[in-house]
Amino acid sequence: MNKPMGQLLRRKVVKELLAQRGDALVVGGLGAPAWDITNAGDHDLNFPLWGAMGGAAMIGLGLALAQPKKKVLVVTGDGEMLMGVGALATIAVQKPRNLSIVVIDNERYGETGMQETHTAHGVDLAGMAKAAGIVQTFMVRTQAELNRLKQHIYAGEGALFAQIKVDPEKLPLVLPPRDGALLKNRFRAALLGADAAHQ
Repeated sequence: MNKPMGQLLRRKVVKELLAQRGDALVVGGLGAPAWDITNAGDHDLNFPLWGAMGGAAMIGLGLALAQPKKKVLVVTGDGEMLMGVGALATIAVQKPRNLSIVVIDNERYGETGMQETHTAHGVDLAGMAKAAGIVQTFMVRTQAELNRLKQHIYAGEGALFAQIKVDPEKLPLVLPPRDGALLKNRFRAALLGADAAHQ
């Protein structure tokens, strides 16, 4: 039941998604998505995950609820989203208008040897998000569809969920800082002010 992979390239996709980010808060899921957002330009309002697989969407939801005037973008992978798929129901119930979840779907577990994930066998994450109650859902396979998605992400009409099919290319790592306390403190300082980093 394998389907042909899209021709979109993950690093180019993520750079395009973040090009007009402004002061958006960006969560990078464990592994390749964290490297992707760093490759697009390390930023004080990036929160790349070094652990907590399956938690990216819920971290994004917490930020969206705590900071309703800020746009929150979660960039995560298909393997990570499959582990945290129950988050979609909670996001649908909460209806945060400022939250976008984008799954960069290469149909692989990149951190453990490029084994196929369930999306390689037809599992439709965008369909699951829609069934959970997230009204704005997108399956993206082409540049034209990506261009339309970018307009929706920054329109503030969330909650939004997108599954973007990309080639399963192997890429060099572009690592964010490894110090979790540093990442937390710089994110808090950039969002809440320097004094907040030490509270």
